[in-house]
Amino acid sequence: MTRPLIITDCDEVLLHMVVPFRQWLDETHDVHFDMYDRHFGEALRHKDSGIVLERELVWSLLVEFFDTEMHRQAPIAGAVEALGRLSDIADIMVLTNIGERHHAGRVEQLAAHGLNLPVQWNHGGKGRPIARILADRQPGVAVFIDDLAEHHASAAEHAPEIWRLHMVGEAEIAPGVPAAVHAHARIDDWVEAERWIAARLAEGPAPSPLISHDGASA
Repeated sequence: MTRPLIITDCDEVLLHMVVPFRQWLDETHDVHFDMYDRHFGEALRHKDSGIVLERELVWSLLVEFFDTEMHRQAPIAGAVEALGRLSDIADIMVLTNIGERHHAGRVEQLAAHGLNLPVQWNHGGKGRPIARILADRQPGVAVFIDDLAEHHASAAEHAPEIWRLHMVGEAEIAPGVPAAVHAHARIDDWVEAERWIAARLAEGPAPSPLISHDGASA
């Protein structure tokens, strides 16, 4: 058994993504990104015609953004400072769906902001890789942080012993994102999140099955 472990997503948890992506699309590709449209495939439209971008073009633009524009991503308020303090009581690693192509760039990007953390890339649900990480590291207690509800559902299925914090650090979209029902808490700022994480690490493994979805510990 090793130190407590925090497994965190990156985009909209540690770094802003949708706002710089929207700005870049507008400046460079004359594309409007409606961040309040929850269906990402229909949220990007050509500004001159209003026509929805083809799915293949959307993914091509995402790849181009991460190829050339990662420098636009700034830290979520309080994230760097909170993780610095939490590193005194837990190991921290990043589990991101950025893909292998951009893995090295993500490591460098985070380090440039003072987050010298191990980074694991992934595709699809995060539950299975979380389970593998826990089996390998054997932490006494662990916390998972992500902005997407589907990853909390996946984690609850494959690693029910991990505490799950739903965080949407981008203030422009957070109010429109429902709380993930498979997370133990929904907290969108790092001041409160740091307190919650520290308390869960002191408490021990999460109860299973999940008991509460009211924004407090289960």
